[in-house]
Amino acid sequence: MKHFFYLCLLFFISNYAEAVTFKIASLSPEGSYWMEGIRTASKEIEIQTNGRVKFKLYPGGVMGDDKSVLKKMRFKQLNGAALTNSGLSSIYSDIQLYNLVLKFRSLEEIDYIRRKMDAKLNQGLAEKGIISFGFVEIGMTYLMSTKPIRNLADMKGQKAWAPENNKIAIAAQKAFSVAPIPLPIRDVLMGLQTGMVNVVASSPMGALALQWHTKIKYLTTLPLSYVFGILALNKKDFEKLSQEDQIAVKTILTKVLADINQHSREDNHKASIALKKQGIEFIDSTPDAAKELRELMKDTEKQLINSGELSESLVKELNQHLSDFRGQ
Repeated sequence: MKHFFYLCLLFFISNYAEAVTFKIASLSPEGSYWMEGIRTASKEIEIQTNGRVKFKLYPGGVMGDDKSVLKKMRFKQLNGAALTNSGLSSIYSDIQLYNLVLKFRSLEEIDYIRRKMDAKLNQGLAEKGIISFGFVEIGMTYLMSTKPIRNLADMKGQKAWAPENNKIAIAAQKAFSVAPIPLPIRDVLMGLQTGMVNVVASSPMGALALQWHTKIKYLTTLPLSYVFGILALNKKDFEKLSQEDQIAVKTILTKVLADINQHSREDNHKASIALKKQGIEFIDSTPDAAKELRELMKDTEKQLINSGELSESLVKELNQHLSDFRGQ
């Protein structure tokens, strides 16, 4: 009996020692579909692992922007975060591949490319020490402005917001003869209010959530770039889990993030309708104007490859997949 007691005690101590709490930051506010999904997943993970794996969540940007969060991850103050793909570019620059400006013409193209290339980008993150469980669509971005923009001539001289450290966005804006104004996302609304910027690129859902729609009057319907979010965990922390617990975490988070991904697309569709109801005017570019803009982006693409910002092999693969899809 005494032997059995000591075995039970040893088992308890062993499990207790292996218990891990992942501290995760997010810009998404409490009550958002993203946060509700991650909270549901964390509860299920805790049950499935008998309390060996828990999540402590910090929503609403309380841990700072992407740059601040990544710094906290490096210093082990956080184990992970919900980040934009461009936010991770300082760790793995090729994660910006889908941000190439005017590369995609439809969501159908995006779905095809993601089926072909998401796994490769995930592997690239893993090699840089980041574990991801699937990309979550933030959406296709569009030019939103205080003045109508239909073509290249309309863009010249505008003051456009550029996400900090997003070299692809800045290179594209320079090619369009637009003055890029780098700002943290939290300062963009004030920039629109003061006139510091008069052009932003955003998904419809993002424009509503960040209240940018209150300051812009026009949306140019030409798809600009594709943005997604990532629940990034420090690979070293994740690999401290037992194989059984790793499988449980991966299975549950992959399923929940796939659901959030689908919900985000539905939300963007609803947000487009809401923007129209708010009086935002949707402006179509002519085919000639779209062609002129895309031609400019070819040179920018070469510059990004030559500077090492994007891998030539990945860009070639992306272009080949697009060619295959459009030829179907």
